[in-house]
Amino acid sequence: MVGIYLLPMDTKRQLFIKAEDTTDPNYGCEPNKRSIEGLFERGIININKPPNPTSHEVVAWIKQILGVRKAGHTGTLDLNLLIQ
Repeated sequence: MVGIYLLPMDTKRQLFIKAEDTTDPNYGCEPNKRSIEGLFERGIININKPPNPTSHEVVAWIKQILGVRKAGHTGTLDLNLLIQ
């Protein structure tokens, strides 16, 4: 199977629901009912970073563009570092 890669969407999965419950509006809202601002505030943005800017620069741009105080990244955003 060398050279064959499966994407997550190619794997059949079964959803298990442990318990049904509702969200108390005093403590938040359901994820699919959050505003765009709320998603940016507590969400994840996937970025296909071009080769030249550093990860630090991209994070700084995101903070400036979105007008947020906190932002960060995990791992490397440089694909060339991953392929050796």
